[in-house]
Amino acid sequence: MSYDTYLKQANFIDGSWVGADGGETIDVINPATGEVIGTVPASGTDETRRAIAAAQEAFPGFSSMPLMERLDLLWKLHDALMDNRDTLGELLTVEQGKPLAEAKGEITIGAGYIRWFAEEARRAKGEIVPAPGNGRRILVTKHAVGVVGMITPWNFPSSMLARKVGPALAVGCTVVAKPATATPYSGLAWAALCEEVGFPKGAINILTGSAKKIGGAIMDDPRVRKVTFTGSTGVGKELIRQSADTVKKVSMELGGNAPFLVFDDADIDAAVQGAVVSKFRNAGQTCVCANRIYVQSGVYDEFVEKLKSETAKMKVGDGREDGVEQGPMIDMDAVEKVEELLSDAKEKGGKVILGGNRHEKGHSFFEPTIVSEATQDMRFSKEEIFGPLAPVFRFEDEQDAIDWANDTEFGLASYAYTRDIGRIWRLNEGLQYGMIGINSGLITTVEAPFGGVKESGLGKEGGSQGLEDYMDTKYTAVDF
Repeated sequence: MSYDTYLKQANFIDGSWVGADGGETIDVINPATGEVIGTVPASGTDETRRAIAAAQEAFPGFSSMPLMERLDLLWKLHDALMDNRDTLGELLTVEQGKPLAEAKGEITIGAGYIRWFAEEARRAKGEIVPAPGNGRRILVTKHAVGVVGMITPWNFPSSMLARKVGPALAVGCTVVAKPATATPYSGLAWAALCEEVGFPKGAINILTGSAKKIGGAIMDDPRVRKVTFTGSTGVGKELIRQSADTVKKVSMELGGNAPFLVFDDADIDAAVQGAVVSKFRNAGQTCVCANRIYVQSGVYDEFVEKLKSETAKMKVGDGREDGVEQGPMIDMDAVEKVEELLSDAKEKGGKVILGGNRHEKGHSFFEPTIVSEATQDMRFSKEEIFGPLAPVFRFEDEQDAIDWANDTEFGLASYAYTRDIGRIWRLNEGLQYGMIGINSGLITTVEAPFGGVKESGLGKEGGSQGLEDYMDTKYTAVDF
């Protein structure tokens, strides 16, 4: 089946495929070739309000649907994702650029989130609390929050929607979602799949267009009771401010600046493999990828040499080509940001030992790059790189590593390689991060809560905690 099957060039509002009111469209570009794949509607405020109205109208019926009927729809959605994994994966690669194997893996974990929440919703239990005196019962119950606005990023355009759509639909919320303009087709494909498996009209609405206008309409409308956003910390802060006017629930998965610590006692070969996976997956364009690699002085030279050797083996190219391990960056703005950070590092004494240039393939391809002798005064010690640039810092003792790792406003993911059991627990206590990977560079899983602390966000996605943000808790006192 061709990926064109799910390449939908229209909004999905109230069960219908429609364009923007004025007919305006936005081109969608394949970053590997520079070619226009197609267009999507350039929607704005009016289209968003209609989508919200449709979701609001559908909410009473959908939330009161018998639980097993609603969850059966989610199971069918899971199966539809897996049945069409190859097609959806190719569509994702064409619009986003990541290697096809990574894209198929993203579809798989997205389906896993749907399955997880279809199971977990059966355990969204309340409780009966002992009353202070006879003649009363205290009930605590959970209820779907209502219409949920969703704004998702371009780097994981399918699985980021899965982490939001799954729990929302599982508990009976209805959805108005805006995928990123750079990668809208993977988001619109979810609407096509939901339509195929029989979700009722208005339960899920997906539209494309102006982030400012669509986001503004979502934030302004009191009918939207919760907003979930994945993206930059700056935009997240603005959405939090806007949410105050209508006191919406918000969950925010924001920026990261992940430290990757390698101690003298680590398995160096395993640490190198973990660093390569963490740093260069999706061309380094992930919020949880290794942003700062801190290596203890006793193993620094060995680690750097092995990291250089492994990274040099990576095949760069169009994600649909066999064996490609790194695709293009999303656009030239992303390339220029990496170049700025690289220039700053070189001016301050950093040594480029691999890569450092735009790739000979052109477009937005960039060479996998390693900078040794990185220092805390370089910009990437505080800023998220979001590209295939791996700076390697040298440290002497454990406390220095922890202090430097925490020296950022971000607190999403962190990693450490060590075989010292005591150190593992000290890292658990000392690292100010919502997620910690010990001896692993790839830790995201549907069964665990995904989310950060500090300025990396609010709320959790995944795990049993992933349902909570989509429900209100009610207390009922019954006297008898």
